[in-house]
Amino acid sequence: MDKIQLEIARTEPDTPFRATTHHTHYTWAKTFSCRPELYIQPQTLQEIQKVVNLARKCRRRIVVVGCGHSPSILTCTSSWMVNLDNYKRVLKVDRQKKTLSVEAGMRLRQLEAEASKVGLTMPNLGSIDDQSVAGAIATATHGSSLKHGLMSESVKSLRVVLANGQAVRCSNEQNQEMFKAALVSLGALGIVVEVEYEMIDACNIEWTQSLDTLSHVLDTWDTTLWSTKEFTRVWWMPYMKRAIVWSAEKTALPERPAESNFYGGAIGFHTYHNLLALSNYVPFILPWVEWFVFGMQYGFRTGITTSAIEPMHAGLLMNCLYSQFVNEWALPLSKGPEALTRLSAWINGEGDQGRIPFSNRGLYVHCPIEVRVSDTSRHEPRPYLDNTSPDEATLYLNATLYRPYLRDPPCKDRYYEAFEWLMREMGAKPHYAKNWQFTDSSYIEQAFGENLKTWTKIRNEADPEGMFLGEWHRQALGLGLGKEETFALEEKEVRVEPSKPGNCLAWKGTLQSSGGIGGFDEKQPLFSQATRQAPPSPSVASSSGESYDMMHSTTFTPSASEYEEDDEGDETDRDVKRLTHGNPRQGWDGTKVFDKM
Repeated sequence: MDKIQLEIARTEPDTPFRATTHHTHYTWAKTFSCRPELYIQPQTLQEIQKVVNLARKCRRRIVVVGCGHSPSILTCTSSWMVNLDNYKRVLKVDRQKKTLSVEAGMRLRQLEAEASKVGLTMPNLGSIDDQSVAGAIATATHGSSLKHGLMSESVKSLRVVLANGQAVRCSNEQNQEMFKAALVSLGALGIVVEVEYEMIDACNIEWTQSLDTLSHVLDTWDTTLWSTKEFTRVWWMPYMKRAIVWSAEKTALPERPAESNFYGGAIGFHTYHNLLALSNYVPFILPWVEWFVFGMQYGFRTGITTSAIEPMHAGLLMNCLYSQFVNEWALPLSKGPEALTRLSAWINGEGDQGRIPFSNRGLYVHCPIEVRVSDTSRHEPRPYLDNTSPDEATLYLNATLYRPYLRDPPCKDRYYEAFEWLMREMGAKPHYAKNWQFTDSSYIEQAFGENLKTWTKIRNEADPEGMFLGEWHRQALGLGLGKEETFALEEKEVRVEPSKPGNCLAWKGTLQSSGGIGGFDEKQPLFSQATRQAPPSPSVASSSGESYDMMHSTTFTPSASEYEEDDEGDETDRDVKRLTHGNPRQGWDGTKVFDKM
């Protein structure tokens, strides 16, 4: 361990190394946690390059994390975790080209705030704006519109720090192959440090939300459902065979809030949460819960409509309610009616049960199932790991399962095994930042074919020792990584064990080659007593709620309780306020979470 201290002291000593040894990382949904050996928050490009150079010398893996929104082990590590929340400056505004160049640690909400200062807005958005700019791009984040594709469509250029410490610029005109690999990189290519993002003029959107039957959704699938307005998304209620259809269009009209009711705030939020918690013990009440909860909010008869006019950015955000598992797949839009019809038959035990060869006996699922669309077929350049349909519009089907009070629902494994089987049979591809778990890497290799091979070649040339590779990449991509044996710095899973809060799982990993350092010794402090000299600077809170000692010297003091198994410490992603997200608004009756699902 002393070797790491020596390397820190002699590597670019005038450049700060802002790190702590006492940090617990949680995914947003509290599905997984981990204890990185170092948690590092650089503030400049030079500091990021120093981190990479030190990791290479000290034989450590690097994981870059933003809000930890991916509920899988994608962001878990026992090695070095880098967070760019303090690397978020605006570098350039080009009003004529309508672009903003920013440091990649900036969150989407901050990017939108900076754009609004010059009369611009983001042209497309997913359901939330908590993610970092780099993280949203890296995982193929999308919205729901046939006039838009992935959010990476708006990226005009990138700058990436590679495993050798060099910062490389890439775009469609410069280093195009690197650009196509970096647009959806899964954090495995390097550290994206700068993003040039194309905007549009700021505007309002008028959205309408109506309750329709599932049969009406299917009847209008190929005609008006997705094409009448610029943005459309559907929340399907599987037991009632109904759907909430939300659609929006740009407008010059002034803002107008949505009508509210007494149930749409704290009453509705806590009612649904507690009924979901009860259903973990008596699952057969879920069809009734769906009828009652969504009837109270959206009406018990079809045809009921609500609407509002909001700034485009705010209007596109949705309320995601509680901690959740999300299992989303992308398939050709033309296959949508078949997919919904077969899944509906299986969930409700009707007819041939959708020809899905798994028992649904005693299985009850949560509402809603989210249905969204995009169209990347007309856009170039296309990222190598783009999971959408290249020849037609794409449907995203998302089987959401809530985790009431952070407790897993009993239906998860059987539901997701059947759902993934159906998606594979229909030629779909999984969304990287979700919870797919029953699909072998061989399917991913076959589904992406030559594109995965090309991406792997570029990745391996940029990072030949696997500094940015971990267990998730091996499980998801398998031999698609280009070699069967483990990379020198690739992190492998040691164990996953029950933890807290709720049903959170603690993940631990190790490196196959640690350069003689001896791997990660959980009981041995990283720094010797002789190095414990630097006084702590004032504590600073990051946007995700952590606190940490920011040290401007090359040494820092680990906590005495650093390696106590059950200690959560002060520096953690475990922020109870993150139980809800996605455009929450305060009203007299509490957080208004039900105005948009």
